Amino acid sequence: MGSPGAPAAIIDGPAGRLEALIEEPAAGVPLRFSAVVCHPHPLFGGTLHNKVVHTLARSLRDGGAVTLRFNFRGVGASEGSHDEGVGESADALAAVAWARARWPSVPLLLAGFSFGAAVAIRAAAAADPLWLISVAPAVDRVSFAGLEMPQCDWLIVQGSADEIVAPESVRSWAARMAPQARVRMLPGVGHFFHGRLHELQACIGEEWPAGTKQRARHLQAGPGP
Repeated sequence: MGSPGAPAAIIDGPAGRLEALIEEPAAGVPLRFSAVVCHPHPLFGGTLHNKVVHTLARSLRDGGAVTLRFNFRGVGASEGSHDEGVGESADALAAVAWARARWPSVPLLLAGFSFGAAVAIRAAAAADPLWLISVAPAVDRVSFAGLEMPQCDWLIVQGSADEIVAPESVRSWAARMAPQARVRMLPGVGHFFHGRLHELQACIGEEWPAGTKQRARHLQAGPGP
């Protein structure tokens, strides 16, 4: 799914230039956050234009985030080649650094879908986002060996009928590795949310963590007298 009119950006990544798109918050919604959104597996057609990634980004814009979607190394106009999630984690951190430099006065959110969700988890401990959103995270396809788990506010959204990422593997992984994460299991939803993207959007809208917007307003206002 494309985004006509979205301004293009180029990020200097560790393996070369990364192609990206910037989209502002929904009309009339003040800027409260920046959000970096990671796409699904490059070797299976995943790009920044994926419809789940597009919906995830739109849901974050509805909450006041300017979104940065980018192509991992070797995808679209991004340079480099696929690196099994390791190099892609470095790409995500480069996108995070770029977003923080571009929008320094607002807190950062980090999100991803499938392979991109697993990459975002790998990057999150170093990125230290205000909120991490993992949609159908491919936790059994990317290695987390030796990595620190993020301690930020964390939402995991998983379809109970996912035919690619086993729902029980996500549930059991979260219980072991991310007990602090809120897990939302959406009944009857498959991996690509066919006909159910509105449920993902509603879930994000319902699950903004307590205090997120208040903290964002405090950061924008700066320290008191």
